[in-house]
Amino acid sequence: MPVNTAFSTSPLPPSQLRKSHPTDVVLWLLRRRRRFRIVGESMQPLLVAGTEVLINPFAYRQSRPLPGDLVVAYHPYQPDLRLIKWVVYVEAEGCFLKGLNAAASTDSREFGLVPWEKIVGQVVCRFP
Repeated sequence: MPVNTAFSTSPLPPSQLRKSHPTDVVLWLLRRRRRFRIVGESMQPLLVAGTEVLINPFAYRQSRPLPGDLVVAYHPYQPDLRLIKWVVYVEAEGCFLKGLNAAASTDSREFGLVPWEKIVGQVVCRFP
């Protein structure tokens, strides 16, 4: 499915992610946040392999992701594979996700829009 990626209103890619606060750790202990470990190179230089982040799995129950958000999503064609990407734009059918390191990223440029039900949650911070 070809996707038009020529949008002049695309957000800038994220350049930093905050460190966790004690509140984040408490929310993780209360199972309100989930840990996610980076294994590939698609989000370099922001996130390198071995980095852990916390995600909020409840962030998009009432609203959609916004352009610029970092999210974890299931790969549309490999249901056991979870990806961390940034949201470039959103449409009615889903969102266009892209890695920061285009040369090492499998993202919406290859598989198209990611349906809403494939979004796992919003990346909140680095962990610990």
